[in-house]
Amino acid sequence: MGIRIEKVDLPGIGIRHDLVTEAGRRISVVSHRDGERDLGVFDADDPDACRDTIQLNDDEAAALADVLGASVMLSRLTSLSDETAGLYTEQIALPTDSPFLNRTLGDTKARTRTHASIVAIVRDGVVIPSPTPAEALRAGDLIVVVGTREGLDGVSRLLANGPD
Repeated sequence: MGIRIEKVDLPGIGIRHDLVTEAGRRISVVSHRDGERDLGVFDADDPDACRDTIQLNDDEAAALADVLGASVMLSRLTSLSDETAGLYTEQIALPTDSPFLNRTLGDTKARTRTHASIVAIVRDGVVIPSPTPAEALRAGDLIVVVGTREGLDGVSRLLANGPD
């Protein structure tokens, strides 16, 4: 099923975008003309009745977008590897004693050394997609890697032990 988003003009208020889920549930985002926004959850039995609204400030809306974006990106990466024989995606926890802790991603030279690509870093539940070589690696980072099984194992060894 394709995703269905309905746009409804609300004269004097703004615009409402409704997402209808595969299960038939309706969620809406009302974007007010003054920049405020509300998240609406509609009644399962009456899709025209909004059961609850939640006002979101800029920081809350950004955080929700980050969380949703992170989970979508990771699931798409995983499905990519499911569709491509010999290509894998893995999240590797940066070891607490890694020689690359507090150093830049570029210092690892991971792609050159392992032929696997670091495509994202998950830090405190937020995804940093396509990190640049200048991105510092921090304690608790999950490193999202795409490559062959041998390449992923190589990145794991590299992050744990440094270059051979």
